[in-house]
Amino acid sequence: MGRVENKVVLITGAARGQGRSHAVRLAAEGADIVAIDLCADITSVPYPLGTAAELEETAALVEKQDRRVLTVTADVRDPAAMRAVVAAALEEFGRLDVVIAQAGIAALGADTGRQALMDTVDVNLVGVLNTLHATVPHLRAGASVIATGSLAALRPRSGSGSGGLGSVGYKFAKQTLARYVHDLATALAPENIRVNAVHPTNVDSEMLHNQGMYRMFRPDVDSPTREQAEAAFPSMNAMPVPYVQPEDVTHAVVYLASDESRYVTGMQMRVDAGGYLKVHDYRP
Repeated sequence: MGRVENKVVLITGAARGQGRSHAVRLAAEGADIVAIDLCADITSVPYPLGTAAELEETAALVEKQDRRVLTVTADVRDPAAMRAVVAAALEEFGRLDVVIAQAGIAALGADTGRQALMDTVDVNLVGVLNTLHATVPHLRAGASVIATGSLAALRPRSGSGSGGLGSVGYKFAKQTLARYVHDLATALAPENIRVNAVHPTNVDSEMLHNQGMYRMFRPDVDSPTREQAEAAFPSMNAMPVPYVQPEDVTHAVVYLASDESRYVTGMQMRVDAGGYLKVHDYRP
């Protein structure tokens, strides 16, 4: 307990899934939370996104840890909105210590064409850049920036396959984000500000459990069930598991948010059940 005592942590995509898991655990470890979510659907995404009620539930769970929380409904695709969020956070808490750019979508397996590609890049890459560009000017020595990547960023590039153009956008966004983390970490290291990425494999959340994703993993079935898709999920991993839990990713995030990782920067941390090992040889 107390690994991030009295730190102020800003988290996008906090209404549910990994974002909520990060918020609640970091609050339990002593942090105050700025919880941000769009709280609306995006047409090209084949599953419902987080809601205002879910964001308020995240806030209630944080408050149960006796920590303060500021909830904000905002679109990471809008740079002005993100600057306004940061201004509100600074007015409420006086500073920011940790930034977790978690918000993301997976418009995969949906027949929405180029819009799926563009929306995915707008949220998963541009949204992260907007978040970081709004927050980094206000960070001071010892701060930590954490971006959520994906095992997809570390796998060899392939065509759209059964994932459609949304899959192309997803891989592009996550690969570009990984490179940006490397370069931003290099730029901020002299200021003692750390920047790292966490790359999960499949995570047991709404982003994974929807018909678009099921069809991508089981293109041989017209309307695959969860059970049928889960039989194919382990193909991503070296360990014989279909997915990890949000809490498994949170363990890595808490480490990177805490002073335990004070000399760790520019890292592409994999929480991937060995998925990287399946597609890459050893690289010194």
